[in-house]
Amino acid sequence: MSMPFYVSPEQIMKDKADYARKGIARGRSAVVLQYDGGILFVADNMSRTLHKISELYDRVAFAAVGRYNEFENLRLAGVRFADMHGYTYDRSDVTGQMLANAYAQTLGAVFTDSNKPWEVEIVVGEVGETSDTDQIYRITFDGSVVDEHDFLAMGGSAERVTTALRERYVKGAPLAEALDAAVHALAHENGEQRELEAASLEVAVLERSRPHRKFRRIQGDRLVRMLEGARAAGKGSPAGPRSPEGGAGAD
Repeated sequence: MSMPFYVSPEQIMKDKADYARKGIARGRSAVVLQYDGGILFVADNMSRTLHKISELYDRVAFAAVGRYNEFENLRLAGVRFADMHGYTYDRSDVTGQMLANAYAQTLGAVFTDSNKPWEVEIVVGEVGETSDTDQIYRITFDGSVVDEHDFLAMGGSAERVTTALRERYVKGAPLAEALDAAVHALAHENGEQRELEAASLEVAVLERSRPHRKFRRIQGDRLVRMLEGARAAGKGSPAGPRSPEGGAGAD
């Protein structure tokens, strides 16, 4: 008489988590960081049309790494949810925390109930009236939510990128310096420095001073000029120690 095959719930969850982490690590990294005028999103992305960074609502943006079809489904669901909530109540009622909680519930249910977890990690950012009221939420494949501060890296070799980002990040820096820190960190993803050009980067900001819709993509000639300025800013201002207040981590 054969014995029934049994796998403990703990082992099943561990196997799912390992599977999702390996899938996410196969992709390229993205970083999110605060600067003096809002929140900057930078992703290592060769595609001009398959975006890792997108607008969700007036003051809220989305960044993701992992399997494109899975995080694109999440993005679309978030846009629909935000539009419906803003139309039913008020546009100001749509917040980053609300969307982060909705994403956490979805990913948590998929991780628990499905045989295959989604291989995604996402960030929801909301720009506030001041830097102290900015919100950055990281949502992982299992539905866990972390309230991040200052900067974070996800996907690919996130630990290496975080280490490199910590070397350059300065709290309250202007956009050029923040972009230099982000590109410097992504260039060290594989353990050795490489040159990242505008064609291989996806860059966007939630700009505090921008009226109404705060999201803006930076691309084309504007991005080329900004990268040149960022490199000049980086050479002119050697990286100092990280601020003790640092956290974890188209027109």
